[in-house]
Amino acid sequence: MSDTVLFDRVALIGLGLIGSSLAWALKRDGLVGHIAGTARSAATRSKAVELGFIDSAHETALEAVADADIVVICAPVGACAAIAEEMAPGLKKGAIVTDVGSVKMAVIRDVGPHLPEGVHLVPGHPVAGTENSGPESGFPELFEGRYCIVTPAPGAHEAAVNKVVEMWTKVGSNVELMDAVHHDRVLAITSHLPHLIAYSIVGTASDLEEHLQRESVQNGDLIRTSEVIKFSAGGFRDFTRIAASDPVMWRDVFLNNKEAVLEVLGRFTEDLTALQRAIRWGEGDILESLFERTRDIRRGVIEMKQAGSFSAVEPGQEDGSDPDPKS
Repeated sequence: MSDTVLFDRVALIGLGLIGSSLAWALKRDGLVGHIAGTARSAATRSKAVELGFIDSAHETALEAVADADIVVICAPVGACAAIAEEMAPGLKKGAIVTDVGSVKMAVIRDVGPHLPEGVHLVPGHPVAGTENSGPESGFPELFEGRYCIVTPAPGAHEAAVNKVVEMWTKVGSNVELMDAVHHDRVLAITSHLPHLIAYSIVGTASDLEEHLQRESVQNGDLIRTSEVIKFSAGGFRDFTRIAASDPVMWRDVFLNNKEAVLEVLGRFTEDLTALQRAIRWGEGDILESLFERTRDIRRGVIEMKQAGSFSAVEPGQEDGSDPDPKS
């Protein structure tokens, strides 16, 4: 390898937003010799080759990982076990397996047991994304200035961990090492709960819109344009952007981080009930105090340069990644 090349051969399992963006960044900076990729549909594989962010396309994960120095699983968390089982016989000794999902204990649980001796698991989570998906959505700047959380299990191979940290650092990420359990609790608050709320609010608005339309017809009126869309203010537009995130990916996030999500959802429900009481009883001081505190948090996000010029979804996407590892 040259001084700049980190890996002679990288295998990407999933060619959506995160996988394609990582490939572009690795190629841009001369960090890789060859990128092999796999996706379920021939159309996705062909598009990835046509765009040029992979050097070879393969029908299966088993074929893609042959002789790879590092394998990056860019797929929904729920697919990781099947992917690990399929690719395990093709992994060479000394290979590193990492991922981009936003639930880390599930990856350790589902991937680790399938890996042969001498293959090193180093889970990762780039906290970056957009609401777009598919091979055309990637761009090399996606990770610049964003955090990437690496969650090695106790006793993880130190050199392998360092290689994963170096990869994410060199594509522009700010890397943090974190315990996987702690990661899942933090992300339940900062990412998973906000997405759940966004899906809920947009769903509620849609239900109310249908109710208003039924009422208008009964009253002899006709609503010709969806008022939910027509009169969308900034806040609702932000919610619809978040709610446009990939359904399969987020289904898997909630099912695989259920304990942490339910814990923070319970706390949120209590806080929402307190706000409901403050509004009902006209307790403006309570409302103003909360709004001032949350405004300060937003200022902190901006000061840390995490507000972003992209429409972030996580996520990992876990966050905006290929909704199906082989789609």
